[in-house]
Amino acid sequence: MGVTPPPWTGPAVGLMDLDAFFASVEMLDHPEWRGKPLIVGGDADSRGVVSTCSYEARRFGVHSAMASAEARRLCPQAIWTHGHFDRYREVSAQVMAILAEETPRVERVSIDEAFIDITPGRFAPEDPLLVARRISDRVAALGVTCSIGVGCNKTVAKIASERDKPFGLTIVRPGTEQRFLAALPVSAMSGIGRSAEERLRRMRIYTLGELSRSPESTLASIFGVNGERMRQRALGLEISEVTSLDEEREVKSVSNERTFAKDLTERGDIEAAIALLGESVGRRLRRQGLTGGTVTLKLKYSYGSGRTAQRRLPHPTDDENIFVAVALELLDNIWQEGMHVRLAGIGMSDFDHQGGIQTDLFCEVDDRGAQSSDRRDLSVAIDAVRDKFGDTALSFGRQSRFND
Repeated sequence: MGVTPPPWTGPAVGLMDLDAFFASVEMLDHPEWRGKPLIVGGDADSRGVVSTCSYEARRFGVHSAMASAEARRLCPQAIWTHGHFDRYREVSAQVMAILAEETPRVERVSIDEAFIDITPGRFAPEDPLLVARRISDRVAALGVTCSIGVGCNKTVAKIASERDKPFGLTIVRPGTEQRFLAALPVSAMSGIGRSAEERLRRMRIYTLGELSRSPESTLASIFGVNGERMRQRALGLEISEVTSLDEEREVKSVSNERTFAKDLTERGDIEAAIALLGESVGRRLRRQGLTGGTVTLKLKYSYGSGRTAQRRLPHPTDDENIFVAVALELLDNIWQEGMHVRLAGIGMSDFDHQGGIQTDLFCEVDDRGAQSSDRRDLSVAIDAVRDKFGDTALSFGRQSRFND
């Protein structure tokens, strides 16, 4: 007979992560592909990038963000598809509806991932293990699988969800967080990218337990003001809250801005800053499933005043390779050589496309009715890497200009 665990005390946060989601939906719609290596991504002959792949393809070394040409070399027998995003959103909506039936507190992180509050007695009277098992079974009945981690906060739940994939369930009961985390490599915790991991390694800090015991000065030298927060997370002591679905507000715009330690005076630096800010906006648009029809560029000058410029796009997009180019065209309207820029910002708005999408002969739109460049696949792949390994896992050279 199994030992009955003690009653759950305190918050219970779950992280539901759909397994190889795009590939799983493709296999759901093409049963003959099941059990075979499958890659969703751009063409190998057109400098495409892998968006995701089945676990069968991963056994050959294929992974997200890999160049399609390299993936084809590693797994020449793989089945390839460009993806069907309307279908992915449809299945995602079905999964999110299941979560919402189990608890009103569902915080969608991306199309295939969501945090849930399943604290006993708050919205669900049962032990979180039972709720998580039921969710797993209900999702599997749709024809796709998920992995779920449950703990006292988001950090523990996220790490737990990655311990047993695919179709896994890992429960970290209250009071066992430090024992669960201590032996794990530092890379298991989000926010620790390759650069931070390498710096920790040079200081002989390899595990989360070792990180949690490191001097404050050491952590500050790597994580800055977030040093103590990273320690608390490594100890399993983070306090986090899951946002309720009914608390989410309609998004009017998605934007990002930055004040610089030193005024920007060179056009090249200003353009690099706009491109860097645009990366963040594009990632957030894709995470929320939004395509914007209007781009806004904002500058503030060293003497206190500022200006904005705005342009409506012929087609909505979530691709920074498109809307950043438009923002750079707008730059000439609000900046001239000799002006000192202390703040730059870029935003996307106009998400209501119910009036229909206008098409023309000179611009291709995808199956979402949105305009995409041939580099969007790369952006999606970079999103996946940063979501898994932290924001610093991948960066372009322009980032180094603004490391204050």
